[in-house]
Amino acid sequence: MADIIVAIWFFTIEFLKCFVLIDLKITPLQHEDVGQMNTYMGYFALEENMPDDNPPIGIILSRNKDELLVEYATYGMDTNLFVSKYELYLPNRDELKRLVDQIINS
Repeated sequence: MADIIVAIWFFTIEFLKCFVLIDLKITPLQHEDVGQMNTYMGYFALEENMPDDNPPIGIILSRNKDELLVEYATYGMDTNLFVSKYELYLPNRDELKRLVDQIINS
């Protein structure tokens, strides 16, 4: 299992009392990525957690995120597994306002 752990970043967050596992993908999200993170979370829950720790949190950050794929791939899985899209740059003020307006109005 040691070679798998190297593939992700993991942190222990004191105030949460849990491991936070982060997987940064430079390619579009695939259903295999969700299964891989679920495997990591299972390993940390069973092998690394202390008895008083909370379950690990898994975060997948990907260039592109297909909402339907995420919904199907995470169906019935741990609610501590999150998938999100990341941006390579920060939007300027006008782009940010347009994005916020679009989210609010949809």
